[in-house]
Amino acid sequence: MFSLKDVMALAPELFLLAATCVILLADLFIAQSRRIVTHVLSVVVLLMTAFLVWRLPQAGGPTTAFGGMYVLDGLATLLKVFLLGVSAIVLIYAKPYLERQQLFSGEFYLLLLFAVLGMMLQVSSGNLLMLYLGLELMSLSSYALVALQRDSGTATEAAMKYFVLGALASGLLLYGISLLYGATGTLQLDELAAVSAVGYERGLLAFGLVFVIVGVAFKLGVVPFHMWLPDVYEGSPTAVTLFVAAAPKIAAFGMLYRLLADGLPAMGDNWTVILAMMAVASMAVGNLFALAQKDLKRMLAYSTMSHMGFLLMGMVAARDSGYAASAYYAVTYVLATIAAFGVVLALRRSGLEISRIDDLRGLNAQHPWLALVMLAAMASLIGIPGLVGFTAKILVIKSALDADMLWLAIAAVAFAVIGAFYYLRVVKVMYFDEPLAAGSFELTSDGVLRTTLATNGLALVALFLFGGPLLAWCVNALA
Repeated sequence: MFSLKDVMALAPELFLLAATCVILLADLFIAQSRRIVTHVLSVVVLLMTAFLVWRLPQAGGPTTAFGGMYVLDGLATLLKVFLLGVSAIVLIYAKPYLERQQLFSGEFYLLLLFAVLGMMLQVSSGNLLMLYLGLELMSLSSYALVALQRDSGTATEAAMKYFVLGALASGLLLYGISLLYGATGTLQLDELAAVSAVGYERGLLAFGLVFVIVGVAFKLGVVPFHMWLPDVYEGSPTAVTLFVAAAPKIAAFGMLYRLLADGLPAMGDNWTVILAMMAVASMAVGNLFALAQKDLKRMLAYSTMSHMGFLLMGMVAARDSGYAASAYYAVTYVLATIAAFGVVLALRRSGLEISRIDDLRGLNAQHPWLALVMLAAMASLIGIPGLVGFTAKILVIKSALDADMLWLAIAAVAFAVIGAFYYLRVVKVMYFDEPLAAGSFELTSDGVLRTTLATNGLALVALFLFGGPLLAWCVNALA
């Protein structure tokens, strides 16, 4: 039996679910010409849910609900607030693009809201079954979003690859969970941590651990489970690519933390080695393959692999400071990524979508403020001092040093230098190449998008100068 306390702990998720169902029904009666109502309602629901998460009291510290299946703690609050906020920004950036591509329909908003609900359950999971259900809710909604542009062969192909590989990864994760249950007799993460600490069936635990890490690594897009990432980024509608590149990365970090730091801390000697190897492989493959890309979305896909490698460096430390560094890296990486995609969604060139790096030639000459936002996003992704990405990279590199992994820190610095080349190529194209044709750029007239995008760009600088509260929030959430 559950109590009112259990229901109150789950209030934000219940509100989001109820509101999504209301939007689903209301959308049936909204004419296509008034689809803006669905858009506004969705953004408002996400922001109201974020407010509920932030204001939900946690008297006496972390609490659990429904027999420990649901966890409400500082990490859950931190990740949910940014998940919801980022998803609201995605909707704002996506609106003009959806209108142009005739995808401005209720399906996009409903699938995104259900995906966000799944992510919220993931980061608050205290039970392996709850974690898997949240993952599947997010994944199934994401598959449908990728295939939303039905008349596009590339979108259909990308959705099929995403679905097949995603189903395989989910199966491996579920198999790993079954092995963990067979070794310990429990699905509760806290009980799993207690049983694994005494070394019971340690060989079976290690075997299950490998399969669990494979499932999570797929969602993060790290090497060698990255095959889906470039094709999905390139083939999806750009608005969907923006969503897939942003919010799920925060949720995947939360899932990784719940599984490893909460559920299997006693196996740290095993999973830190695996994560370190995947981190180096991701930074190597991501940065080297990104050098050869001419398509902007494929370049950002390979860059994502590299950044997920940096995120894993914090986890390798297997201590609170390292976990806090990874959480900070996840949040700041997502802010820079959505700024870059926001510029792409705000522009068209000669009536066509921005798709190649060369499509940005001469952007500074016609829209200097947009070029400045893109410059801030690229510089933050590089890790140049003055932008928040620099602080994030320093923190995860320090985490590797604290874990006595000097070789990992050296590899990270080396690949960061290599990665600077393809980001600076975007800057060079915008600022130093001649425009293909005068007045060829078409900027959206959506004032809300332009204001949000400018704020997003300023945040990358402001968080470098005044990012102490955000860093303190991450540290306190993981203390």
